[in-house]
Amino acid sequence: MAGNDWLNGYLEAILDAGSNTRKANDGKQKIAKFEQQVKEEKLFSPTKYFVEEVVNSFDESDLHRTWVKVIATRNTRERSNRLENMCWRIWHLARKKKQIAWDDAHRLARRRLEREQGRHDAFEDLSELSEGEKEKGDTNFIEPPVKEMPRINSEMRLWSEDDNRTRHLYIVLISMHGLVRGDNMELGRDSDTGGQVKYVVELARALANTKGVYRVDLLTRQITSPEVDSSYGEPNEMLICPPDGSGSCGAYIIRLPCGPRDKYIPKESLWPHIPEFIDGALGHIVNMARALGEEVNGGKPTWPYVIHGHYADAGEVAAQLSGALNVPMVLTGHSLGRNKFEQLLKQGRLSKEDINATYKIMKRIEAEELGLDAAEMVVTSTRQEIEEQWGLYDGFDLKLERKLRVRRRRGVSCLGRYMPRMVVIPPGMDFSYVKVQDAEGDGDLKSLIGSDRAQSKRNLPPIWSEVMRFFTNPHKPTILALSRPDPKKNVTTLLKAFGECQPLRELANLVKYTPVPYN
Repeated sequence: MAGNDWLNGYLEAILDAGSNTRKANDGKQKIAKFEQQVKEEKLFSPTKYFVEEVVNSFDESDLHRTWVKVIATRNTRERSNRLENMCWRIWHLARKKKQIAWDDAHRLARRRLEREQGRHDAFEDLSELSEGEKEKGDTNFIEPPVKEMPRINSEMRLWSEDDNRTRHLYIVLISMHGLVRGDNMELGRDSDTGGQVKYVVELARALANTKGVYRVDLLTRQITSPEVDSSYGEPNEMLICPPDGSGSCGAYIIRLPCGPRDKYIPKESLWPHIPEFIDGALGHIVNMARALGEEVNGGKPTWPYVIHGHYADAGEVAAQLSGALNVPMVLTGHSLGRNKFEQLLKQGRLSKEDINATYKIMKRIEAEELGLDAAEMVVTSTRQEIEEQWGLYDGFDLKLERKLRVRRRRGVSCLGRYMPRMVVIPPGMDFSYVKVQDAEGDGDLKSLIGSDRAQSKRNLPPIWSEVMRFFTNPHKPTILALSRPDPKKNVTTLLKAFGECQPLRELANLVKYTPVPYN
């Protein structure tokens, strides 16, 4: 506040203005005319302005000091009674306003605390425990019997390190399309042979190296076409061999006949042949379960611990096998049909009929809905995939899923409603293949930069000389981007962001590697 003197002077001015107004408008007719003029023209009211300004802008302690000063300096020759009353009323309004503001802040703080408690409860509900383990904890709750066939209850359990020696888990991974092999992957050969192939092969190896896992089978399509390498026609391929060289443990690629034997077809053409793949997968799993049972389970079949489907086509296969074998299912979408359908429509290049004819998008969405309904858990890469991509599907609703999880935990019936648990597992990188160069590599680098490029290049890959000729400063760190030439990969945005950011250009070089398709 500017000071109590200013407040006193302003109050006196208001009182003088009111007194002069009454003297100048002596008479009932003049007063009525003035009031009518105020209503019609909305004249400025100094009293109203003062009250609003003081209540909204000044502290109550200053108002209280002004009131005390008025009382202390009051005498019989001054008109201080009205000034005192006005100060007291404004002080009361200011205190009332502060009390209301304090109540509102307290109410907001209480609501914020309740929301934080709700988030904490939701975090506990979305813990890493499986649905089956949570159901075992609800000993006081018995699900009422239903007339329809109940859905498959997960048998997945967490176990301690002490139980690893006695565990012999059998895990089945399914990835139908693309060219899948363990070594020398032809990534980028076509739109079907990309990051998913690398993902599933490395996942099979990682699971096989996990304690308690006895065998991992990666099921894919067998291709004997002369258009591709003969390795894709081999029925079995070992990814990790058994430690002692005997038995059936380890990780394997199992190739099953599906569709034309001598033709490599894209994933959009695989849908009519999925029943054939399911029959072959079912026969293999049954035979392998019996063989593993003879080895490690005393003759009792060792059924898969989980069946993990990758992409929509494998999701449909996994859903059918999960229902036939009563085995839990896990789904990873990699990319989703509804999201792709929306992106293609936004581009405006194709109509709905053309999109469906080219990409079989409706069949893909139907398979994803089926896999979503049958899965115990869905593995995603980001929270955005859960909220903005899986949230487009009829079988999943983020808010409802959390409510159902809370009801299950509290022992309340979900009335037959079920949704899979969404888990975010960002893709990682295997650094065991990375080789650190010694300091001698700088000499090779200088030989590439200098005029004499025929010098020793023994520690550098052949492509490095082609990359170096584009750099003005090759000593800067490199940002390496790998993808096939597809608009979905958003390469133009990457180049635009790098080109428009001068600090980033000064800090590093950008290398965009796009493999040329074979066809």
